[in-house]
Amino acid sequence: MIKFQLGVVSPEASVFYRMGSAAVLMLGWAALRRLPLRFSLHDHLFMALQGFLIFSTNFYLFYMATAYLTTGLISVVFSTASAQTLLFIALLQRRSPPRRVLLGAILGIFGISVIFWPELKGLATHSGAGRGLLLSIGGTACFSLGSIVSARNRAAGLSMRISTAFGMVYGAIFLFVFAVVNGVSFNFDPRLPYIGSMLYLTVIASVLGFAFYFTLLERIQAERATYATVLFPIVALTISTLFEGYHWTAVAFLGVLLTLAGNVFVLTRPQPAADPKIA
Repeated sequence: MIKFQLGVVSPEASVFYRMGSAAVLMLGWAALRRLPLRFSLHDHLFMALQGFLIFSTNFYLFYMATAYLTTGLISVVFSTASAQTLLFIALLQRRSPPRRVLLGAILGIFGISVIFWPELKGLATHSGAGRGLLLSIGGTACFSLGSIVSARNRAAGLSMRISTAFGMVYGAIFLFVFAVVNGVSFNFDPRLPYIGSMLYLTVIASVLGFAFYFTLLERIQAERATYATVLFPIVALTISTLFEGYHWTAVAFLGVLLTLAGNVFVLTRPQPAADPKIA
């Protein structure tokens, strides 16, 4: 769907329209439910940080990456969000990550390296695929860090839906300022593909998608909630094959398998050893 957003309208403007519309819908729902909308400055700062990481920078980088890569390949990179989240948490808490996480991260990095080997071999990050890879990695890192901030907001007693709504507001503000500073024109594409994809990305992918994701985050830890991203490549690669003309090669297939295997290592938890007294 993001492919239909590119061309006539700049990525900055498209993401601003999307996040701004999603924020209006989320705040409108909160107002109808008469949910509390007053928070301390400290809470607003963390909601703004969440908005900067997830609802502006993350989306902008992925929109830019879509100009160079199929959504399937972008989803393969994005599926490493679970490993990145665990590694970021270990770094912030100054402790060594579990071995399975390190192994999963190594497999994921190796798998992505196999897929993009032609660009990496010559350090051709200036090529289209190279730029797309760097943008996708940056977007995934922002999403992982944003999930950690979201978990902090939940721990502080903030409603996930309300913090998401304000995060979208701040994300839209950041995008607007960024677009104005860079002289971006806020034009609009009245054609059906653009409007249809905008409605889908706003209502289904943003409002409902993040409502479900942060509800999951509210019930379990951030590093476990991002496990949902491991399923994205399977669906996205299928769509890319059918509609975006993605051509499979043996090397690409091996790279995808390695990346998914890395996600499995991150996802699975070691079984506790059997108690010899019980046995």
